[in-house]
Amino acid sequence: VQLIESGGGLVQAGGSLRLSCAASGFSFYTLGWSLGWYRQAPGKEREFVAVITTTDESTSYEDSVKDRFIITKDITKNTLYLQMNKLKPEDTAVYFCNARRFADNAWGQGTQVTVSS
Repeated sequence: VQLIESGGGLVQAGGSLRLSCAASGFSFYTLGWSLGWYRQAPGKEREFVAVITTTDESTSYEDSVKDRFIITKDITKNTLYLQMNKLKPEDTAVYFCNARRFADNAWGQGTQVTVSS
């Protein structure tokens, strides 16, 4: 399993970014995968942001990003997305893509998101 993130960058507060995570080594058509986004700010632990499943498309979000971030996936492109709106300086972090199913637990290399005030 390989995950490659892209789409990070520098944006002003209130702006938007869309992160992408291209997955290989498995298919989004397979049921049972949890596909998620996590982030890690300097000096802090990695934290959950959002997740979507391949089984029933259910989603879950960390409270601080609800109503601002949207997680989606394109099954034909095997790509996971995170649309981030109304960005705040506290959203600044390295964002990681994660794919998990039974004993499989893969991480991408991360993409930096910096939100200026």
